[in-house]
Amino acid sequence: DKRILENNLYGVDLNEEAIEIVLKAIEAAGYRPGEDIVIAMDAAVSEFYDDETKMYHFHKSTGDKLTSSQMVDYWASWCNKYPILSIEDGLAEDDWAGWQALTAKLGDKVQLVGDDLFVTNTNRLQKGIEMGVANSILIKVNQIGTLTETIEAVRLATRNSYTSVMSHRSGETEDTTIADLAVALNTGQIKTGSASRSDRIAKYNQLLRIEEELADSAIYPGRAIFGL
Repeated sequence: DKRILENNLYGVDLNEEAIEIVLKAIEAAGYRPGEDIVIAMDAAVSEFYDDETKMYHFHKSTGDKLTSSQMVDYWASWCNKYPILSIEDGLAEDDWAGWQALTAKLGDKVQLVGDDLFVTNTNRLQKGIEMGVANSILIKVNQIGTLTETIEAVRLATRNSYTSVMSHRSGETEDTTIADLAVALNTGQIKTGSASRSDRIAKYNQLLRIEEELADSAIYPGRAIFGL
């Protein structure tokens, strides 16, 4: 954003300013928001949820304090206004009732990913399935600890029509295992950061190598992977 660059500013005052900057960047690159490129968000809402008051406190922006119901409406308004197709951790990890309401409202049009909610754990995922919570799970191999448990989590999600997003962690190496797993388990989605830093580029390069090896048998599902 020109205003931020000219004034040597870092960050934005309001959350929606960040979305607007992303949309401007998409257009500046010659693409169409909502058609060529859609937005996937990792909101990490557990970080500003107050367990005592059961409120969501926007302490770094507007200062607003919202209930679970108000947070659901908040996300609904954003999804109506912007080309958002995926929201990760849109509510706190143990706000199960809130997640039910969010899923009921947006689950047929937006991918609702549980990271902190499910922590790659089949027991928490099974609870979510039974309660009608979310429609996608973030998969982190070294979060759950074993490949066996990772595969079980993806299979449980697939059996229940949940999507799976193979993911890196915030502290990473150049290991490319998750690229192989994303293809092997047919997740169709991988979250491994922007095309910068060797630990991230390594994963994308591995995906390119896999694509070359698979040749014509490689299928990119595009937006169809979301099943929305």
